[in-house]
Amino acid sequence: MQIAWLQAPLNRSVYPQLHLKTMDVFKTVCAVLDDVLSLGGRSAAFTRETPLLGAIAELDSMAVVSVITTLEERLGLVIGDDIDGQAFATAGSLTEFVEDLLARQT
Repeated sequence: MQIAWLQAPLNRSVYPQLHLKTMDVFKTVCAVLDDVLSLGGRSAAFTRETPLLGAIAELDSMAVVSVITTLEERLGLVIGDDIDGQAFATAGSLTEFVEDLLARQT
C-alpha cells in the first residue's frame, strides 16, 4: 500500500504553516514501515500498541537504518544519534519519537 502524499518529503520552506497532526504522523510512520519493510499493506492494521522490534521479522538492523533514513527524507528531520532501540518497541513509541523530533525541529 503506497500513499503518494506520504512519500513526498515535507518541504517546510514551501509549506511553513504545515504541521503534521498526531494521526498524520502515525499514518506516515506506518507508511514508511510498510514501504521499507515491504509489508504489502500489513501496516494498515497497525495500532500504536503494535510491537515492532522482535515481532516483525523484516525489521532487522539494516531495515532500522532504512526506516530512519526514510523518515528523515519524508519528514525533513535530522534524527542522528537521538534514537535508540526503545523508539522501535512499538508503532506508537516510534510515532512519539518522530512527533518529539518534529516539535523540536520546527
